Amino acid sequence: MNAYHLALQINTGDPLFWILVVVALSFLTIAIAMVAVAVKVSHAVGTVRRLEERVEPLMARVTNLGEQVTHIAVQGRAVAAQVHEMSNHLAVASAHFAESAALIRDEVRELKALVSHTANVARDNVALVSRTVGNTQQEISQTTTFVQSKILEPAREIAAIMAGVRRGLEVFAAPTPKRITGAYGDDEMFIG
Repeated sequence: MNAYHLALQINTGDPLFWILVVVALSFLTIAIAMVAVAVKVSHAVGTVRRLEERVEPLMARVTNLGEQVTHIAVQGRAVAAQVHEMSNHLAVASAHFAESAALIRDEVRELKALVSHTANVARDNVALVSRTVGNTQQEISQTTTFVQSKILEPAREIAAIMAGVRRGLEVFAAPTPKRITGAYGDDEMFIG
């Protein structure tokens, strides 16, 4: 007879039959665990992709903020140049003070309005930068929490599952214990 017919003739009372059943169930469990691991990895990859999609707009905002700061610096230089030019005018006007007292008063009023306007613009821009930095910090915190809950925790679960599978395989791969067929001597029974 061939081996196929011998395998089908195993008696259900035979321990070999139950060992084969346990091995088959073990392979089925391993296959299910591998599918579950593949699903978890697929979810982790999707999570990483979504995270990249969320970080890209954040980087664009940071770049935009840098451009705004550069624009504010250019405006500051322009204001400084205007103030410098105005101080030159005041020096000339003071030399001719008697003739141009009215002109000086008008220039001083314009200078005050310009400084007030510049201070208001600077205050608004500082508030904008502060809000942007606060929003950026909040989004980074949310992203960190998201990564921890969607990537790190599933990775720990996968590691625990794999450790359990490994222990299970070690149990199935261990040699079978000797059968007790007779009495042992005192030396053989000593455990030490």
